[in-house]
Amino acid sequence: QVQLVESGGGLVQAGGSLRLSCAASGSISSRNAMGWYRQAPGKQRELVAVITSGGSTNYADSVKGRFTISDDNAKNTVYLQMSSLKPEDTAVYYCYCRIRVLAYWGQGTQVTVSS
Repeated sequence: QVQLVESGGGLVQAGGSLRLSCAASGSISSRNAMGWYRQAPGKQRELVAVITSGGSTNYADSVKGRFTISDDNAKNTVYLQMSSLKPEDTAVYYCYCRIRVLAYWGQGTQVTVSS
């Protein structure tokens, strides 16, 4: 079993910053990638950023240059540093872990950006 626990969400003014953390536990040694998705009210869940086990990263166009994903393998934790936040970044952010063909999700953490 894989468990993902997110933290770091909250309320921030536009232009501000937040850092999300996702601590993974369980059988994750063979993970292929971890990352973050988000879902705003009335919208589909969308990819925000992902980092592979080899260290490659990929970002949604809407967050490039503002968000940075990183990981700490020793702590089995992935981070999302979010800067220059915009109201349209408001969403529930979900941590994601892919192990072969299986995907695991955290419970989500709310990020609200006020204008």
